[in-house]
Amino acid sequence: MRDSAVLHIKGRVVVGPDAGGSAWDMDIRDELWVVDGKITYDRPTAARDVRIVEGWVLPGLVDAHCHVGLDTHGAVDDSTSEKQALTERDAGALLLRDAGSPADTRWIDDRDDLPRIIRAGRHIARTKRYIRNYAHEIEPEELVAYVAREARRGDGWVKLVGDWIDRERGDLAACWPRAAAEAAIAEAHRLGARVTAHCFAEETLAPLVEAGIDCVEHATGLTEETIPLFAERGVAIVPTLVNIATFPKLAMAGEERFPRWADHMRRLHDRRYDTVRAAYDAGVPIYTGTDAGGSLPHGLVGLEVAELVKAGIPATAALSAATWGARAWLGRPGLTEGASADLVVYESDPRADVRVLTAPRRVVLRGRVIC
Repeated sequence: MRDSAVLHIKGRVVVGPDAGGSAWDMDIRDELWVVDGKITYDRPTAARDVRIVEGWVLPGLVDAHCHVGLDTHGAVDDSTSEKQALTERDAGALLLRDAGSPADTRWIDDRDDLPRIIRAGRHIARTKRYIRNYAHEIEPEELVAYVAREARRGDGWVKLVGDWIDRERGDLAACWPRAAAEAAIAEAHRLGARVTAHCFAEETLAPLVEAGIDCVEHATGLTEETIPLFAERGVAIVPTLVNIATFPKLAMAGEERFPRWADHMRRLHDRRYDTVRAAYDAGVPIYTGTDAGGSLPHGLVGLEVAELVKAGIPATAALSAATWGARAWLGRPGLTEGASADLVVYESDPRADVRVLTAPRRVVLRGRVIC
């Protein structure tokens, strides 16, 4: 890492929506300064050793669904977790919501060179209804107690596995009875935590939303019946389109044993862009997440933004889903006066082509130029 007591960031600083304009007007400034690791828009009066950084500037990107400390087999060691976090950082993802991990990654909080992580504790799944070694595998009568445990362990979030393949049924099926989910979500809220759930299937969604859930991961099963319910209650989705792209491969691998499930997964994949666009048009809050850390590598958030645009979401809205909008949703500042200087600099205007997000020119973390 390179130390810089004072940075002068010049070019076009995309702060976010202009509070005084329409929904599409942006607050774009010509410069900002970084003093003692904090953002200021006031020129320092006695700055020495000033380093100039030029380009198009965004708040540090947000991967709101990844898994630091996890791979295909379960928990990984600290060295592997470090590499995962570094990969996210170098891709410009400086704020991560870890959507379930069996590993203890609290030590990362003490590292000034690694992204900030908001943890959802460990996944909570139904017995033998999720990936081995990932989750607490329990029965419905235990759900409230385990949600309380993970609410205390996490950083304001709890992660449920809402549905998974039921081997007897041969297809996706909900994991939790409505009453159990409702009691568990109420307990999380009592403890000050929000609840999210992994959900692929259509039938899982309405009961969880009606039970008070705050967010749904993937949400491939959204339909014209359930989308208005999400919009009315302000339930967010994190579509993880880079992960949904793997559904055909998964379906092929499981087709011989579970043909009904394989067909279902292909249908969910085929309509994925239409699903996300319909949710956006209805006003459902949408944020970026990649599901990295299981079978997918880290550092894909730029590709996820491009997928949202491919689904038909306007570029500015897709950028918000990965920057100022996502940060506000998670309770973290963007490029505001006095905030930690966590920002990414690009060669060109990301609103013109969001694919520029995959190639940061500079990454500044806690006021230091990382790369």
